[in-house]
Amino acid sequence: MATMTRMNTSAATLTKNRTEGSVTTISGMCVTCVDGCIGMCEIGKSAYRGHEVIYPQPFGVITTASEKSYPVDYSHFNIMGTAVGAHGIEPDSDKAIFPAVKLEVVLGHDRQLKFRYPWIISGIGSTNVARNNWEGIGIGAALSGVGLTIGENVAAMDPDSSIKDGKVVDTADLKRRVALYRSGQRDGYGAIIVQANVEDTRLAVQEYAIAKLGVEVVELKWGQGAKDIGGEVKINNLKKAQMLYDRGYIVLPNPHDPTVIKAFEHGAFKEFERHSRVGMVSEESFAARVQELRKAGAKYVFLKTGAYRPADLARAVAFSSKYKIDLLTVDGAGGGTGMSPWRMMNEWGVPPVELHTLAYRYAKQIADQKKYVAPMAFNGGFTFEDQIFKGLALGAPYVKLIGQARAPIAAAMVGKTIGKSIEEGVMPVYIERFGNTKDEIFVTAPELRHQLGDAEFEKLPTGAIGLYTYYERIAQGLRQLMAGNRKFALEHINRDDIAALTREAAEMTGLDYVMDVDRNEVEKILARA
Repeated sequence: MATMTRMNTSAATLTKNRTEGSVTTISGMCVTCVDGCIGMCEIGKSAYRGHEVIYPQPFGVITTASEKSYPVDYSHFNIMGTAVGAHGIEPDSDKAIFPAVKLEVVLGHDRQLKFRYPWIISGIGSTNVARNNWEGIGIGAALSGVGLTIGENVAAMDPDSSIKDGKVVDTADLKRRVALYRSGQRDGYGAIIVQANVEDTRLAVQEYAIAKLGVEVVELKWGQGAKDIGGEVKINNLKKAQMLYDRGYIVLPNPHDPTVIKAFEHGAFKEFERHSRVGMVSEESFAARVQELRKAGAKYVFLKTGAYRPADLARAVAFSSKYKIDLLTVDGAGGGTGMSPWRMMNEWGVPPVELHTLAYRYAKQIADQKKYVAPMAFNGGFTFEDQIFKGLALGAPYVKLIGQARAPIAAAMVGKTIGKSIEEGVMPVYIERFGNTKDEIFVTAPELRHQLGDAEFEKLPTGAIGLYTYYERIAQGLRQLMAGNRKFALEHINRDDIAALTREAAEMTGLDYVMDVDRNEVEKILARA
């Protein structure tokens, strides 16, 4: 299968070719580039907006991810069902029904972190699209009993945060995010996690979250699948750009430069770029930071790594084992939620199937040495139950959760939009066929109203109902797939539950090619005929 990326034109950069039907495959340019064209393509737009075109647009209201087609992806595997037996339940047709499948996950060094479902929201940070939808994301995730990670830069991006002697001492947005999540928690399920990058660590954001907000779970961040540089956002306010510069961020261009200020005020450019620094990983600094966080009161310490080269993944697996990390998240290339450079998002890093296969191999090598293996979460564009099942199977028995970001944001955004339509009394036809009220439109409304009571249900933001409903669909779909495999609890999922559809996928992952599945057992069955 060819590996390809669309070149020189994409919805992500708001660009297109003049001759859309005649484009060279290598450069992405129109076959006939003519003098007089206004520059609709990425080259043309770069000719007048320069570095602005590096990033997806329009900033603040979108999530983005690579559109590159990789040689192998999760669609190159199929789930292998069976007509025989049952695991985790009595093999009785009246008992082995899909609603009986158990999806609960328990992890942590003292096994006190409980999640209703085997997925987690990873690293929703300081971007506008995250902040503007946090009410739905936070409450919806908590109601569903899944973990939610507050991503990097949230405290320092908040103009209402108080920083003294280079340390955060109070916040508004971070405090709000934690409180919203906790307002929806039920029966001890789920966890709110606070992540930190270089700037967050310098500002002691995690220490503040532990001491002042009662946060028990923190995450060290080496990187993500979308990029191999620090996080970035666009700032359209001069005072905020200056504030972030003063708080230690890289801000381009320099918002204190008089020439830059004059150019901004005259409209020569409309946005500053705020960048985070890249981390410098070493075992000594990693060990020291884990010890610092535990001494500060962190009950659980997670690590998230990105799509870096294999040696870096090996470091992540080895360090997580040696220093007893409670969850290691492995994020494959091509993902993203915010403002990653578009070409980097498409052309950098190890893709999900390859990265997850390597993570499995490294974890198994550690396990074969009879050493502790940190539970893992796999990230990389997972949206529905089939992909989640395949990710759990590919990494079994070490992967316990599947990480998501864009999909839950999308569900919360749609729920929020429906709520606005209800308030305005103008319902799109596509939605109106289901009704005009929350109780009619959201299929989980009766369940939530019964569980929460009328008063609490009426307070729920529709973004939260949207996320809860999306998760209800995935949970039922996953139960059906697992029942078809006769696996009635997550611990029974293994690598034999999926098969490769191509020889290339089989060779890459070590899974059986579909035509070779059960070969030995088949021969025994036929020999007894």
